[in-house]
Amino acid sequence: MTPHNPLFRVQLAQTPEDLMAAQRLRYEVFVEELGGDGEMVDHVARLERDRFDPFFDHLLLVDDAKGGELIGVYRVLRDDQAARAGQFYSEDEYDLTALQSSGRRLMELGRSCLARPYRGGRGMYHLWNALARYVAEHRIEILFGVASFHGTDVEKLAQPLSLLHHRHLAPSDMRVRARRDHYQRMDLIEESRLDRPAAMLQVPALIKAYLRLGGYVGDGAYLDHAFNTTDVCLILDTANLTKAQKAIYTRDVGA
Repeated sequence: MTPHNPLFRVQLAQTPEDLMAAQRLRYEVFVEELGGDGEMVDHVARLERDRFDPFFDHLLLVDDAKGGELIGVYRVLRDDQAARAGQFYSEDEYDLTALQSSGRRLMELGRSCLARPYRGGRGMYHLWNALARYVAEHRIEILFGVASFHGTDVEKLAQPLSLLHHRHLAPSDMRVRARRDHYQRMDLIEESRLDRPAAMLQVPALIKAYLRLGGYVGDGAYLDHAFNTTDVCLILDTANLTKAQKAIYTRDVGA
């Protein structure tokens, strides 16, 4: 619960200062809170950044009730932007051939986070609402991106990873695969032995949101020791959204 009545607004980053504000919030969440790191992380300036940032568009969620304070970010990379960057960010972790050979318009999502006081409320719905408008404007057909479990202890994550593999594995024509050098199989527990409620409790909220929208996961997880995460690749075919799922994706969430 936020301690005041927020007034949410989403905008695209337009200036270097906008981007730095996003990188600063990402540092607070991904580095200070979750223990991540990376070659371009600036611990002195407290910025979480990488070489792909200049190519992404950055959706910024601000709270105008607090003077336009930045409280949420989501970065997006269309296929035409990825061509200029030389690759999608996820290609370092996943073989994306199945998607890239589909002939459909692709967009990668990443670095989604909210400031701690705004989690569990309406903030993420505002970001999803803005994302839906962006997808429609650019006629995106397939969304995908890496989402993370905190930590790299696969034993502790065996239940949720197995649940994702058995119940939400992407169809073969959309099934990206974790790179061989970091491939971690996800079918660690037989489906008949899964404790589904307990497994789902371990699934992060962002991954659950993709699943509610009809999303799938790729083949295998990727252990990112530098970022202290176990990553899965999520894929969402926007043509397959049901009416109920579209209502979640695009509903009017007020202020």
